[in-house]
Amino acid sequence: TPTRSRSRSPARSPARSRSKSTKTCFATVGTTEFAALVDALLSADVLAALAAQGHGRLLIQLGKGPEPVVPKNAPLAIEWYRFKPSLEADMREATLLISHAGAGSILEGMRLGKRMLVVVNDKLMHNHQQELAQELHSRQHLISTTPCALLPTLREYGKRPPALVPLPPAD
Repeated sequence: TPTRSRSRSPARSPARSRSKSTKTCFATVGTTEFAALVDALLSADVLAALAAQGHGRLLIQLGKGPEPVVPKNAPLAIEWYRFKPSLEADMREATLLISHAGAGSILEGMRLGKRMLVVVNDKLMHNHQQELAQELHSRQHLISTTPCALLPTLREYGKRPPALVPLPPAD
């Protein structure tokens, strides 16, 4: 599937018109749909928290979910696309990575040494992703949360970023 970016919404104007910061928060929902995470990311409070932490841009990899409703007066630039062959460049550029709890996305972000907030889809049954995220959280490799708890988790992260333990190198 080709990469598609949307630019119809005024909220997607360049970051310089909203914020002088060049810090980017990159969020990935994976290949399926995770509307609860997208809705949480685009809430006025989460956008305000990201902007307060110095982010001038939110870039969302949307997957198969519905086209997002981007707020018109967001305090930072918002861009999104569905898929790319690789997320590595976007992950590498980001100062904060917010990811769904898929093993591939988690490992890719951790290998890049990124500070990660991993958002578990708590609506899934038999949730192996939750188990993985909780285990890595308990080992202090990342911060695990849910869509409903994203805002307080993000605020706490902004007050006192944790000293996360890097992923050990592969053998």
